[in-house]
Amino acid sequence: MPPKPRYQQIKSFILDGIEQGEFEPGSRIPSEHQLADQFSVSRMTVNKAIRDLVQENRLVRYPGLGTFITDAKAESPLGEIRNIADEVRQRGHTYSCQVIHLEQASANETVAMQMGSPIGTQVYHSVIVHLENDHAIQLEDRYVSADLVPDYINQNFGQITPNEYLSKNCPISSVEHVVEAVLPTERQQELLSISGHTPCIQVTRRTWSDGRLASFATLTHPGSRYKLRSITNLQG
Repeated sequence: MPPKPRYQQIKSFILDGIEQGEFEPGSRIPSEHQLADQFSVSRMTVNKAIRDLVQENRLVRYPGLGTFITDAKAESPLGEIRNIADEVRQRGHTYSCQVIHLEQASANETVAMQMGSPIGTQVYHSVIVHLENDHAIQLEDRYVSADLVPDYINQNFGQITPNEYLSKNCPISSVEHVVEAVLPTERQQELLSISGHTPCIQVTRRTWSDGRLASFATLTHPGSRYKLRSITNLQG
């Protein structure tokens, strides 16, 4: 495989620094002159890398002060269930995904407990990585009732998200969210392209349709790329 262009190497250096916490939101990155010396390139090459990251909302320039890291985490409302593809596109960014698994499985003890069904019940299992501008922002590990949504296994989730399909074919009547801060497992590290020291936000979501439990999903987000928001209206 040919090496990356030099400006791409500089972009990767800055993005890796953000992901590993070396560059915090609001901190200033090295100057163009320093980066040009570090990578033995012209300032024009450095400027190209920085311009790209400014356009991607990862950096912001302040004349006379320098270039700084933005707080450009993807954001989702905690109390709502929204299609992640729509969220990404509404931010003006490019959505894509990688379908890792789509299979029929027998519910083990953990899945059976979460789904409220006997051990060994047939369920559908999907594992999908959702990406924003080619950066993984969510690992979706979902189990779905095969009885309630029999055609789930036949869907092309490269074209439609599970959320979008379930919303159309199995309307949600109630939802349960549990939010935790976790460190990623080795498998999650691999699929999200993060290190084992990267803190993650993990949302466990169960959804019911017409009183029947339809889906149990574990949604894992790198904390450096994602945040959840909740708004509560208080009256009186």
